[in-house]
Amino acid sequence: MTGLTINKDTQLEPKVYLLPEGITIDSDNVTLDGHGATILGTDKTASQGIKVSDRKNITIKNLRILNYYHGISVKKSTGIEICDCTITLTTEIQSNTLFLDIWKPAANSYGGAVFLEQVTDANIHDNDLQHQMNGVLSYQCKGLNITKNLANYCSGFGFHLFETSDSTYSNNYADYCCRYYLSEAGSHLGADAAGFLIIYKSCNNVFRKNYARLGGDGFFLAGLTPDGIDVGCNNNLFEENDASYSPNNAFEGVFSKGNIYQGNKANHSNYGFWLGFSSDCTLKDNQIYHNRQAGIAVENGLNFRVLDNDIQNNSHGILIWTRSYDFLRTVPGMNPTSRDWLIERNKLIQNRKGIRIAANQDHGVRRSGGEQVPVPPHNHTIRNNEIRSNLIGIELDQVKDTQMDQNMLDNLIADLDQK
Repeated sequence: MTGLTINKDTQLEPKVYLLPEGITIDSDNVTLDGHGATILGTDKTASQGIKVSDRKNITIKNLRILNYYHGISVKKSTGIEICDCTITLTTEIQSNTLFLDIWKPAANSYGGAVFLEQVTDANIHDNDLQHQMNGVLSYQCKGLNITKNLANYCSGFGFHLFETSDSTYSNNYADYCCRYYLSEAGSHLGADAAGFLIIYKSCNNVFRKNYARLGGDGFFLAGLTPDGIDVGCNNNLFEENDASYSPNNAFEGVFSKGNIYQGNKANHSNYGFWLGFSSDCTLKDNQIYHNRQAGIAVENGLNFRVLDNDIQNNSHGILIWTRSYDFLRTVPGMNPTSRDWLIERNKLIQNRKGIRIAANQDHGVRRSGGEQVPVPPHNHTIRNNEIRSNLIGIELDQVKDTQMDQNMLDNLIADLDQK
């Protein structure tokens, strides 16, 4: 027997099934209970362990699935539950050979444990999806509830969203989702692997109480394609997650609007938060310790609210700057500068520089050799912050209309350095 088709509630015997073509669920309102069974594939190039297409009200549970391209593949379906399954040994590109393409469409997706395309109202919970390339891949989905899954040690993405919206990801683990890439130009630890990859119009999602530590990035959100198309990932909530110990960014959220980062841990990374060219974002009550370059780093950011964060022992606590890029000239609505920030009630303690705001910078720390931004950073309000025991409290370089009021300033070299 190479494959199995079921069209009614089915419970397998707790044994190993060699099924090169997997199991197809071919009717609505079906529960497949693996009862501890293992299904095993033989060819990873195109096979799926469980296939569901154009179905509704399907439950898949208590299965062990190994050695397929996608462990479970669900397309154009609604009312899906996947729980208490262990899925591993799906197709994986050798971990240290490739810089990942995060923009792959569904038809060319990487292998992984669970593949979802045009799925609505799905509950994916309590699954073990560790030790492969990807955990959960979702394309054009809506109303997903992804909770209490393990997707540690993936060499690609623990959890992936491509045009996936109005969904909740909570209490999941995606630690150690990282890879190493070596080329003639040099090496890169991360190579676009991430605990959570969020791209291409993935909006209105909630990410709560997840772990994405020691990943290439912890959370990687991108809203502009390589050819300059605006596909913003907007109005997402990141709350009480821990994305620490990344060699790159604990949280990256670029070219997007209205995202909220609240109560997270972003410690011991290169950058705690890297949020370039984003707008209308809020960072509140986050713990941001011991990042090598900066706790919060934003180029050309508009209308940010940075409130009640604990920012300690970073090279820069808050690093804000402007830069002009030739390749963005033709993209409509790109942020021309940095402006309209409120920085209030934060603790900025024992950083090299507490707050730095500067014009025409490369990574915020050195003068850019490219074209200068015509409009300098302006209208930043710095109010009621505790800024102490830094080398320099506040550094302003070619900015205007900065409002400073009622800050506690007690720093080692200077409270204010203005150029």
